[in-house]
Amino acid sequence: MPTVPAYSITTDAIAAEQERSGTNPADIDVSKVLQLDELELRPLGPGDVRLRILAVSAEHNIDHATTADTINIADTRGGKMYPGNSATGEVIEVGANVTRFAVGDVVITHCNGGPDEYGFPTRIWAYDAEDSIGWYAKEAVVGDWQIIKAPLDCGLNLWEIAALPLRAPTAYHLWRRAIGIYRIKVPYERRARINVLGFGGGVSELFLMLAKSEGHRAFFCSGSPERRAALEKQGIEGIDQKAFNRFASRDDVRAFTKECRGRTDGEMMHAVCDMMRGPVFAAGLACTARQAVNVSAGWQLSQKVDYNSTLMSVKQVTIDHTHYETPEGCAAATELYGSVFKPTIHREIYGWADLPRAHQEMHLNTQTGIPIVRVADDMPETVKDLVG
Repeated sequence: MPTVPAYSITTDAIAAEQERSGTNPADIDVSKVLQLDELELRPLGPGDVRLRILAVSAEHNIDHATTADTINIADTRGGKMYPGNSATGEVIEVGANVTRFAVGDVVITHCNGGPDEYGFPTRIWAYDAEDSIGWYAKEAVVGDWQIIKAPLDCGLNLWEIAALPLRAPTAYHLWRRAIGIYRIKVPYERRARINVLGFGGGVSELFLMLAKSEGHRAFFCSGSPERRAALEKQGIEGIDQKAFNRFASRDDVRAFTKECRGRTDGEMMHAVCDMMRGPVFAAGLACTARQAVNVSAGWQLSQKVDYNSTLMSVKQVTIDHTHYETPEGCAAATELYGSVFKPTIHREIYGWADLPRAHQEMHLNTQTGIPIVRVADDMPETVKDLVG
């Protein structure tokens, strides 16, 4: 099999940047850690497909890997890893036993790296799954179970489709758990329409789109006016996170709680999606209603959670730790592209050489939407009308 250009993260690159920048992960320049490399593709097995990668999205798990802010995952992977667990690609070769895909199909990936007996992941592909090779590469070889046909007729352009392979299943999983747990406690006939709050980024946006599509009242708390404006066009109410100093103090959290109480006529939030770490976690819990559910797939900033369990118990608040969807759930989430999921895309579509810069700008939180990197110079005819 050929050798192809691919980005890698090494412990040496992490150590060098830590020595330059200091011990605070926030000061690391991730573009200096995410480096262009060469990758020898593994031989194509009977159940494999070979992909030409068309576009990828920047994901926060790469930020964790480059900064080693929770664990040094590159060290755990033996000193080097090839990241990238969200991609859109074109099938250019199939194994002898592959029947669901053919050469020329445009597909999306999912990052379930090691399903348990119920289909949920024990590991994430291109992160902590052993021997997993990511898709920040010109080409890739993957098992056919890791890809889904891209819904090219869903009404989204190629960049919007490329924003969703990881985020849409995550949001889908979070929402179905949040509303399912809430309905165990409060049946539909007792409260049909609930208040739903999401903080910050792409997963929360999609989580709120699901809530809105089912008739609920949705609130998006973000420091980006561009992202708030995009969601407000879909009927999702914006709250400026910067107005509360990103919840730096207890007074800021109290002010946010007061804002939520006023916006909901005193009802507060029945479902909250946050990162379950850092200051937004405290703010999200503070504005929960009785019987509320707090869900998160994130673990940025820390592996530890601290909260007043007595208060949450008295309020009957459920705090739910989640991770990622089953392969079947990923396929179900893909059915909602365009009809429910309409992602906000950063104004610049990055080039292949700019992939490290895209991640540094994500690290600095300066982007106006989900960052997309165009990998292929020439696009297949089937998507040329979807490339703006």
